[in-house]
Amino acid sequence: MMPPELNLRVLPRTVQQEAVDKLRLAIFSGVFEPGSRLIESNLCLRLGISRPSLREALRSLAAERLIDIVPNRGPSIPALTWEEVTAIYEARELLEVEAVGRCAERISNEQLDALEKSLSAFEAAALSNDGLARITTAADFYSIILANCGNPILEEIHRGLVARISLFRSRSMSLKGRAMSSLTEMREIYEAIAAHDEKAARKASRKHVLKAMAAAKKSMPPPD
Repeated sequence: MMPPELNLRVLPRTVQQEAVDKLRLAIFSGVFEPGSRLIESNLCLRLGISRPSLREALRSLAAERLIDIVPNRGPSIPALTWEEVTAIYEARELLEVEAVGRCAERISNEQLDALEKSLSAFEAAALSNDGLARITTAADFYSIILANCGNPILEEIHRGLVARISLFRSRSMSLKGRAMSSLTEMREIYEAIAAHDEKAARKASRKHVLKAMAAAKKSMPPPD
């Protein structure tokens, strides 16, 4: 299956940030294959930016662990092993289960309304088969939960994983039926939070992360 065509050209007024956003979007969309090298001259041409601006953007993406920059080799898309994927999902489970449980005890009615709206936005994305919207709306759902867990350090650590979580999310949700399964699982999380049932919220969150990990692994090539 050919990767989708994506217009990468950016406007000059916000060159660096737009370049970061466009390249991140391209990585999530599968424009660049895992393990492939990124040719700077080609990217400069496609983005319509200078090499110094591109290199600043690449450094930002390297900080998010979406690309690797190896001396004398240049930037490339990492090809993660199953062990690395497992480690990331284990960290996600620890962080999100704790955050969801704490959120269920603390969230205000106003923020609960915001969480419900974000879930509705994800539902619309899932039904419309919009892969990029699925990624952003799912991230929004969790950002509200993390913002209401009462622990800003937990939120900060999770934010460091968001880009890689979104990368795996884009792959797993490409599987038939996964987006609707995710919707069901996220609705269970929301309902437990809305009921302020900390135990049920943790259980629903753990179930969701484990199923997401299984889907992500299914979307990857088998190990050698």
